[in-house]
Amino acid sequence: MFSHVILGANDIEVSKAFYDATLATLGIAPGYYDPKGRVFYRTPTGVLGITKPLNGEPATGANGGTIGFGAKSPEEVDAWHAAGIANGGTPCEDPPGLRTMGEMQLYLAYLRDPAGNKLCGLHRVPA
Repeated sequence: MFSHVILGANDIEVSKAFYDATLATLGIAPGYYDPKGRVFYRTPTGVLGITKPLNGEPATGANGGTIGFGAKSPEEVDAWHAAGIANGGTPCEDPPGLRTMGEMQLYLAYLRDPAGNKLCGLHRVPA
């Protein structure tokens, strides 16, 4: 459904360190800088970009927004969460763990990145 997500950041270096560490736990290569100083992470299924806002205003986290990253296992979610905290992220919501939504079970963990964007590590538990 989505081709890309672009997030604003006030300190590109700090955000790159955070995303390099968290995305590495999901098997994603470190981000690269484009000629404009933005950072991009490319996978076969999409792109994540980190940039200073084009309007020159400070970056702020989207109120009510969450960006989810898929993981292959609960252990990968836990590693993602730990890497985020170790690299400037802030835990939010409940601690990492299993959530049940009807017959669907999800293993979830939530963080805010250094710019305040809310992120989720998610593993869908097979039925």
